[in-house]
Amino acid sequence: MRDHPEKAMIFKNRREAGRLLGKELSERLFKNGYSAGRTVVIGLLRGGVPVAYEVAAVLKVPLDVAIVRKIGAPNQEELAIGAVVDGKTPKIYLNKTLLSNIGVSDEYINKIKGIKLREIREKEKFYRSERKRIDVYGKIVIVVDDGIATGASIAVVVGALKEEKPEKIIIAVPVASVYTLRELEGTADDIVVLSAPEEFYAVGEFYSDFSQTDDGEVIALLKKAELNRVVSD
Repeated sequence: MRDHPEKAMIFKNRREAGRLLGKELSERLFKNGYSAGRTVVIGLLRGGVPVAYEVAAVLKVPLDVAIVRKIGAPNQEELAIGAVVDGKTPKIYLNKTLLSNIGVSDEYINKIKGIKLREIREKEKFYRSERKRIDVYGKIVIVVDDGIATGASIAVVVGALKEEKPEKIIIAVPVASVYTLRELEGTADDIVVLSAPEEFYAVGEFYSDFSQTDDGEVIALLKKAELNRVVSD
């Protein structure tokens, strides 16, 4: 699954991108003995959830969410130097190249990590309500986002998932920087991407509609996915 098409695709919106990605995954997974009964789709908040919802709907598998918080550089919050994700074991991913270039102290990293973990735990209560995290032990896990620019968020999610011992982890996105994909090689068992152009500035340039995904949409899609599971079961 590591053939990365370099053509640039423009998606109407995240939902269309998710349906196309789901179709691609379905065709490839069925050839490799795919079993819906032991497969889970995990979408990254917030923009990855509409894409992941459509993927889960096509594959007819459960949907869960990964809550990640990026770590911004001191006095330059928009510059992501890493990311934090909570789980059975909290994980932190740091861009060592950036850290060495701008000089960030361990004290700053530890302080921000604590703040971000508290934010994540509050968000989990908000998004999940009474729903528990789906157990991924021994399962095929498909990690979905709306695209990959730096790869920080998806790398930290995959790292945290590995602690839970799934059978296999697949990264699946509609679009990604071809250079970042090369850096992610070996991070997961497989990577599925519909478009990996060499000229890549931001994920949003490959969507006609890249409006922000709000909390209400995320919660509605998670509830709808759960209802779909009950009906299909």
